[in-house]
Amino acid sequence: MDGADPGSGGDEVADHLVWHSTMVGGRRTNYGVAGEGLPVLFLHGWALGHHAYKRALKRLIKQGCRVFAPAMPGFGGSADLPREGFGVDAYARWAAGFLDAVGVDEPVFAVGHSFGGAVAVQLAHDHPDRVGYLVLVNSVGGATWLKAGSKVRSMSERPLWDWGLHFPGDLLPLRGVGGMLQAMLEDALPNMLCNPLALWRAGQLARRADLTAELLDLKVRRIPVVVLWGDKDTVIPRASFEALCAAIGSTGEVVPGRHSWLLADPDAFGEVMRNSLSVARSAREMEAAFPPLAAVAGEVGAVPAADVPAQARREGISRMSGPDRRQAGAARRSARRRAGG
Repeated sequence: MDGADPGSGGDEVADHLVWHSTMVGGRRTNYGVAGEGLPVLFLHGWALGHHAYKRALKRLIKQGCRVFAPAMPGFGGSADLPREGFGVDAYARWAAGFLDAVGVDEPVFAVGHSFGGAVAVQLAHDHPDRVGYLVLVNSVGGATWLKAGSKVRSMSERPLWDWGLHFPGDLLPLRGVGGMLQAMLEDALPNMLCNPLALWRAGQLARRADLTAELLDLKVRRIPVVVLWGDKDTVIPRASFEALCAAIGSTGEVVPGRHSWLLADPDAFGEVMRNSLSVARSAREMEAAFPPLAAVAGEVGAVPAADVPAQARREGISRMSGPDRRQAGAARRSARRRAGG
């Protein structure tokens, strides 16, 4: 690994992630990067790292994305977070610092799997200028563990033995076992051997994480959020997925597979992501073509955004379906609010 400029692209090969390291808050962070286009920040799940998702992330790169896949603190050789103030919000601050370190100066398309989903939500909430679109994949953060009639039990009530009972089975899906074993050897096993304390600390955060309030705030701010869940996931139960959906006012999307289905079937992951990427890319292009009013008003002699013909403003979304138009509009409004428009 080296500190080479990820923007140089000198020896990057098409869709292959190239590995680098950088400093975030004076601590080393390892990461992979590849591609050109829409900036995507991918935050990995508990016990894994930035290598395990190589096949899934290639599908995003091929769709015109510049993918940044860091190993979060304590995983994949990245330095731990300081003990003081340790929490999901500290991971979010690290993520914002990482984007600064690698020179990303626009809102990203953030994707978080499992524990990475919790960090992505907190990043979008605490650093609103950093995230323009959010996708949660079998994410931690739903408050509900079990629902039986009128009785509801929270995720914090779930005993450790129940997590331990289901987690190993979900790491070995019905298909794609070879890819999963490779991911285990590349990331999970080294993490367990080299830094078991970091795994324990992050695992405790994941157990207690309740991001309902943060998601409700993102809904009010109209940040586009997509929630995905594998129908055979026993690590994140359906009740937790439904709690996430309820917080953002969406039904979410259920896909075939277990907790780490995107590792087992990267092609399916690419297809599921295609629509969201298209919407985010269209919103990004519209913002570039028609900057927010606050931005143009500050320029001497600039033509106010209100004077741009309405037909021209609608051009970028005229061929989209109804739901896609609504998502693109939400993404555009979100960007305007970040700019103060």
